[in-house]
Amino acid sequence: MDTSIFVNIPTTDLDRAKAFYTALGCTINPNFTDDNAACVVWSDTIYFMVLKREFLATFTDKPIVDPNESLQVALSFSRDSREDVDAILALGLAAGGTEPREAQDYGFMYSRDLDDPDGNSLGFLYMDPTAAAEGPAAYEEQAQA
Repeated sequence: MDTSIFVNIPTTDLDRAKAFYTALGCTINPNFTDDNAACVVWSDTIYFMVLKREFLATFTDKPIVDPNESLQVALSFSRDSREDVDAILALGLAAGGTEPREAQDYGFMYSRDLDDPDGNSLGFLYMDPTAAAEGPAAYEEQAQA
């Protein structure tokens, strides 16, 4: 059995959130989208349920944090190249997102962060295949050879 991931995130503007995520290349599943929530499809197994804050509050007795003020979770997505990381950041920035800090370049891994218009944190990264399979030390050995 494959496991799917459903990540619930708050929004103050559902239409703006849908426009932002579709600009990144996601699709919206209309079967699970209404006036309170939208199902954002990243892949066959990864979905965001973007929920109006008031609706998300009905799922829990805990307070819903303001993602502009507090970090509840940071999600990272792999990309096939550094250029792909830069390309999705460009799309996100053009669609109203912000880049909260500079790119992180560790040699074996390159990553950039993107906050959606509600402040939810997304990371996009490229990791060298050798480092991904064998660890950063193997990458360093290969780079020095």
